[in-house]
Parts: sequence; structure tokens; C-alpha cells
Amino acid sequence: MSSSDARRAPRQVPPPAGGQKNAAYTRFIPREELGSFAAWNPAALSGGMPPPSPLRRATDAPAAGGDAASAADVLAAQLRAARQSGYHDGYRDGLVGLDAFKQSYASQVTAQLGALTTAYHAELDALREQLANAVAATAASVARQTVRSELSTRPELIAAVAAEAIDTLLASARHITLRVHPDDEPLVAQGAGEALAARGARLVVDAGMARGGCRVDADIGAVDATLATRWARAAAALGCEQPWEADAR
Repeated sequence: MSSSDARRAPRQVPPPAGGQKNAAYTRFIPREELGSFAAWNPAALSGGMPPPSPLRRATDAPAAGGDAASAADVLAAQLRAARQSGYHDGYRDGLVGLDAFKQSYASQVTAQLGALTTAYHAELDALREQLANAVAATAASVARQTVRSELSTRPELIAAVAAEAIDTLLASARHITLRVHPDDEPLVAQGAGEALAARGARLVVDAGMARGGCRVDADIGAVDATLATRWARAAAALGCEQPWEADAR
């Protein structure tokens, strides 16, 4: 073979070290070792169309789509969590508000019932007092009419009143004087003569004395047995303060 033929013959890439002789070298280039590449276009030599942009790796598009799907899932999960948290917070706040409303309503109702009960008892007490006063006044009026009737039909009762008034004085009393109405003087002298004589009392007529009553004076004190005074004590026992002259007509 001539030297010119040898130059035109294709040159073989030397095989890797340790390989077999007389064997053509072939090597597969992995995709990871390839960078950006583009298909060769003959028009690029004549200044025609510009070379296309470098091709993206086949694995890039699925990766971008996966990231978008993952972000959407994360956003959806966060939205669900936010909704759930908002629901729980709202439910909790609603229970707290309901409990506060119940307590406030119960307090308000209790206060209203307490005020109503207090007013009811106050009105009931006032009604009882009015009823008691009315009963006492009625009893006093009936008693007054009874006493007047007794004095009219039984005037000799003044003698018992005079004797009782004299007996009220202590045994050591001296200078005893019994004052009575002029119309009652003969009744007292007849009915209480022994009591007067036993105590050495003197019977005196007093026109200013109301009929049915008397007054005893002594050196150690006096006994008011007038009708007005005796009636005041009786009316006080009945629970009223009606004077004897109030019903005098």
C-alpha cells in the first residue's frame, strides 16, 4: 500500500488499554455526560436559519410538572388545615360565648326573680299590716261601743273601778282623795263605801272628771283611773292608738 493510500485510509481509534487487539473500539456515551446539544442543520453553513435552541433534557419537563403538582397538593393541604383550624377555633369561641351568655342570662333572671320576690314580700307585709290595723281598729270601735253601753246600762260599775284604784295604792299611803264625776258620786259612795272607810279615803266631787272614771291622789303618788287613760291602755293592747274621744258623737 502506498503512502498516499495509507493517508486516505480511515484511522482507527486505539482500543482501551487491556482490550483485545484487532477489534474496533466502540463506546456508549451516557446521557448524563451529554450537555446541551442540537440537531445539525445544513442551512447553518450558508447563514440561513439560526440553529435551534438547545434541547432540554427529557427528564426536565416531568420534573417541573411534578413540582407544580406537589406545590398544589401542599397548598390544598394547608388550605384544609386552615379550614379545620378555623372551624375548631370558631366552635371553641362559640361554646365560650354560649357559656358566657348562659351565665349572664341566669344572673339576670336570678336578679329579676330576687327583686320580684322582695317586692312581693314587701307588698304582702304591707297588706298584712294594713289588715292588722283594720282588725285592731274594728275591735277598738266595738270595744268602745261596748264600754259606753255598759256605762249607760250599768253606771254602778264606777264603784268597782274606784275600789280597784284605791287598792292599787300601797298600804303606807296617807291623805287619800278619790275624785269622781258628780253623777257618779252617789254610786261610788254606795258601792265603794267600805273600801273608802278602810283606807281612810275622802270622796271628792270633780266636775272636770269624765263620767265612768276617777282619780286617786295620795302623799306617795296618784292613780289615774280616768276613762280616757284606761281606754288608751286597752287600745294599746289591741294594737291601735285610737283615743276614747275619737268616736264620741
